[in-house]
Amino acid sequence: MYPGQHARLRPLQPAFIMAATGEAVTYRELDARSNRLAHLFRNHGLRRLDHYSIFMENNSRYLEACGAGERSGLYYTCINSFLTPGELAYLLVNSQSRILITSVAKLDIAREAIKVCPDIKLCIIVDGPGESECIVGLTEVTADLPKTPIPDEWLGTAMLYSSGTTGRPKGILRPLPEEPPKHNLPLFDFLTKLWQYREGMIYLSPAPLYHSAPQAAVNLTIRMGGTAIIMENFDPERYLQLVEQWGITHTQLVPTMFSRMLKLPEQVRQRYDLSSLEIAIHAAAPCPALVKDDMIKWWGPIIHEYYGATEGLGFTACDSAEWLAHRGTVGKVLLGDLHILDENMKPCPTGTPGQVWFKTATPFEYFNDPEKTKEARSADGSMSTVGDVGYVDEDRFLYLTDRATFMIISGGVNIYPQECENLLITHAKVADAAVFGVPNPDLGEEVKAVVQPMPGVVPDEALAES
Repeated sequence: MYPGQHARLRPLQPAFIMAATGEAVTYRELDARSNRLAHLFRNHGLRRLDHYSIFMENNSRYLEACGAGERSGLYYTCINSFLTPGELAYLLVNSQSRILITSVAKLDIAREAIKVCPDIKLCIIVDGPGESECIVGLTEVTADLPKTPIPDEWLGTAMLYSSGTTGRPKGILRPLPEEPPKHNLPLFDFLTKLWQYREGMIYLSPAPLYHSAPQAAVNLTIRMGGTAIIMENFDPERYLQLVEQWGITHTQLVPTMFSRMLKLPEQVRQRYDLSSLEIAIHAAAPCPALVKDDMIKWWGPIIHEYYGATEGLGFTACDSAEWLAHRGTVGKVLLGDLHILDENMKPCPTGTPGQVWFKTATPFEYFNDPEKTKEARSADGSMSTVGDVGYVDEDRFLYLTDRATFMIISGGVNIYPQECENLLITHAKVADAAVFGVPNPDLGEEVKAVVQPMPGVVPDEALAES
């Protein structure tokens, strides 16, 4: 259901609550705020299929910044809030954004970036006063605008960027049907059913809202009439406290979060009542088998995994029972037509790793970059890839090994960094790890790792030896 309809049906129910402050924004408030911002967009000349960007940390104005675009037919780009001015400027120019929405915390970076972005005509600060005609405060410029919908509402959506692991980040553009915002894109209807979203659900979001999965999950929670609890930053014990405090029913995490919760002292882990959880979804990176085993033992068979790129090429998923029967899998194909191909585009035998290709489930292109779009597709244009490497078993469950571009070749042996990282992250003193290859005159490449110790662990030679 469209959020505007929830504003009429459940006006006083919180659409979302900020975890640290407890600030709650009702459906009525969220609807009014996003309407006012949509009017501001129209007043500044933004029409259907135009672009704007959001650059800020998780805060109580983030969702209205997205919602205004979703009801005015615009593409909005949520930008990593840790970027430098130069990196931000690249994305603003590349996305052809005409308005930037930011916060006081990120204003210095935003101010520097827009100096070289001539298309940015307006920078909106969501939580502070304006300072010029071009850098304005959100409350000031929307106070006198209508809280009712704009007359020409259209469905809008996010245009997010790839991570940039294989070159400059690329904007992932999905075609927008000329439909009202009460409709939804087919991919999101599919995810709603898969993730078992329902009316009255309470979703805990522990990740940055500029990422595609959290952004979609919170969006769909609100479309279902649920309430989202949004963490400003992830902390493992605080996460468990919030599950008990709010009676969380649904959540989505990444494997690193699992690992950090598992490393809490046993008495801390058992302190909180997690019985309200109905489904916990994880993705974004392969989960080490030992970590997932321990999570299923702790939380029970409520853990679901999926694999799918932001591009929407294809989609695999598995529940706890399927994973236990196919240990290490990222699931079976639910969207798209999967092919594992070698370097000659020939099918790999069952169990043999190759590049993961899909006959695309949902159409996409890289924004204003036909060359990159072409590179991601097969010669005949029928299949696409993001460069992942994996294999399928006899039952057609998919297993990922790594990205083709990350593979290390040392002394003629193929080494996948992900396998090394999966092992390192299970160490009690390791919070996170990154493994990569460096040049070696004898072997061609050798393996190196950068390790982030757990809080309180001294990064010395003794840690390296352990």
